[in-house]
Amino acid sequence: MKKSKIYFIGAGPGDPELITVKGKSIIERADLIIFAGSLVNPDVLRGRKKKSVLHNSAEMDLEEITAAMIQAHKEGKVVARVHTGDPAIYGAINEQMEILDREGVEYEVVPGVSSFLAAAAALQRELTVPGVCQTVVLTRRGGRTKTPARESLPSLAGHQATMVLFLSAGMAGKVQKELLASYPPETPIAIVYKASWKDQKIFWGSLKDLAKTARKNKVDRTALIFIGKALGAHGKKSSLYDQNFAHGFMTQEKKT
Repeated sequence: MKKSKIYFIGAGPGDPELITVKGKSIIERADLIIFAGSLVNPDVLRGRKKKSVLHNSAEMDLEEITAAMIQAHKEGKVVARVHTGDPAIYGAINEQMEILDREGVEYEVVPGVSSFLAAAAALQRELTVPGVCQTVVLTRRGGRTKTPARESLPSLAGHQATMVLFLSAGMAGKVQKELLASYPPETPIAIVYKASWKDQKIFWGSLKDLAKTARKNKVDRTALIFIGKALGAHGKKSSLYDQNFAHGFMTQEKKT
């Protein structure tokens, strides 16, 4: 591992065992750790050096975060900037990297397990089922942070793909209304609260009952909403391992 480098690390969805080996190794060697305290499980940081400096980014603004990283970099220290899930998905790393670019500071992004993948594992569902759905849409409903008009939920719903909504549990009623414009009312839905955490909860239902399900179970944050026919597609089979399906590693001659 090279000294004087900043690492943006995806800490995974919550379970401390779901951080990558590389991410864990960097945290253990880091001199400065800045982590998203409102989202990252503190157990992820359990192996850090006793002398490492720890900052909670929930209590800092962008300028304070980047100033701390740049100063540590000048001092030849290893910096771990720890984000929840995977930094590429609603990670807010773009503005940090732009400042580091202007300052000529070297950095690296270390991917992590996104919460939507941990939630799919908890649901024990495949999001892409042959003949049912081959596309997954990751999005959010616009709130204080607006989304482009072409990416509105009614627009995206027209594809009837498997949809995973981040940062939208508190708007379940509006989500339900907008998705019903294209998805059938009986389309399966699942709300996953704190995927992979010890207090994880899963609530199943149909799109027509999405708002009621969220309200009944008092889920308005730290949750993902899944919508799509793939959630109820048990019994559908992929052709990949079918004895009559030839592919690059299994020729038709061998199949027969």
